[in-house]
Amino acid sequence: MAVAPERVGPESDEVRDWLTDYAYETMRAETLDRVVARIDGAIVARVPELADRDMRRDLAASTRSQGRAMLGVLTSDTFEFVLPEDAHTLARTIARRGYELRVLLRTYHAGMDAVLEYMTDAVDERRPPPELERAIMLRLFDRATKWVSMSVERLTDTYMAERERVLRAALNRRTETVHAILAGDDLDIEQASTRLGYRLSQHHLACVLWANEPGQDGEMLGLLERTATRLAGALGSARVLTLPSGSGGMWVWIGFDDAVLAADLTAAAAVQRLAFGAVEAPVRVAFGVPAAQVAGFRDSHREAMAARQVAERGPARESRVTAYRAVEIAYLAGSDEAAMRGLVTRELRALAGRDANAARLRETLHAYLSAHRSPEGAAKMLGVHKNTVRYRIQRIEELLGHSIEQRGLPLEIALACVDAYGLDALP
Repeated sequence: MAVAPERVGPESDEVRDWLTDYAYETMRAETLDRVVARIDGAIVARVPELADRDMRRDLAASTRSQGRAMLGVLTSDTFEFVLPEDAHTLARTIARRGYELRVLLRTYHAGMDAVLEYMTDAVDERRPPPELERAIMLRLFDRATKWVSMSVERLTDTYMAERERVLRAALNRRTETVHAILAGDDLDIEQASTRLGYRLSQHHLACVLWANEPGQDGEMLGLLERTATRLAGALGSARVLTLPSGSGGMWVWIGFDDAVLAADLTAAAAVQRLAFGAVEAPVRVAFGVPAAQVAGFRDSHREAMAARQVAERGPARESRVTAYRAVEIAYLAGSDEAAMRGLVTRELRALAGRDANAARLRETLHAYLSAHRSPEGAAKMLGVHKNTVRYRIQRIEELLGHSIEQRGLPLEIALACVDAYGLDALP
């Protein structure tokens, strides 16, 4: 008996009865296995990250469990959404593998397309009357899309919770391992390298990154992480170990196999030149000196921390990069602040004034000493005539009361302190 078109709707008894027979047939083990294999094959073709044996196993369990649950929803007059635990398991597996959320989303988009294609083929094979077929397809599409939409919403939460747990656990392991190394604990180097994902038996250049400007939760750490990656690239390495040291700070180690390259980065000027373009406001960076093996890992970090200490005590500078080798003397001399000021006052005498003339004479003396007592070299550095340098050196010696050669080293130390700490080093 023909069914009147106006009486047939997605929620009609005729549609429910047809879907009940369809669900009963599909729930049989051999049929369900074929359906799962078809849908999973379509998903893996579009999401190759799920292709290995373990991922396929979790995918199949999720597809089978959700298939059974969805078939029940198709025949029920009410939509009761209960997501099977196997679906949560797959979402957690994707998170544990380190895949991005988009892998989970692509999985469900591909699954949705595969389910609708299968349902369309199943309806075509059974050849219901045209007026009934339309109502069946509307109900299938409505229930399937609602199921997938609600699944994605729930499983996104599951994925994010697991991803956060995995990242927190990995960060905790990394933090514990780094602190143990810095403390000098006796560790298995290979095991520690595995836990860090960073090889300890290489050359290391440590640096510390920080920003004094506040940022939203996680925003600043993301900026520091990106800066660390750019720094490594600028210095010729793709090996980076990072560890947040606060909401606006990060410890970083950059690894090198090439001892020659590491040696080239020992010079403060080389590091500052290469790193300059990779560091943008508000980030600042302080470098240690490259060194090898676990001891080098510790030593370079200690030096980077010392360089930061000098950078933060010193005046604001255009350069956001500080290398330990450039401020090593100032750091050592400045460890006792009162003694440092005494040295500056005693050695620089009239040159320790805060006026512009004293500053100009200090700059000239610093350039002269840096140029190995060459008036020509100092003139080139300062952008003045060599006779101007000679005149100023003569005036400097008059103000000091002795020749520069007589107290050359103490003068260099005093000038290094003023250069690093600015007016704070002056009496």
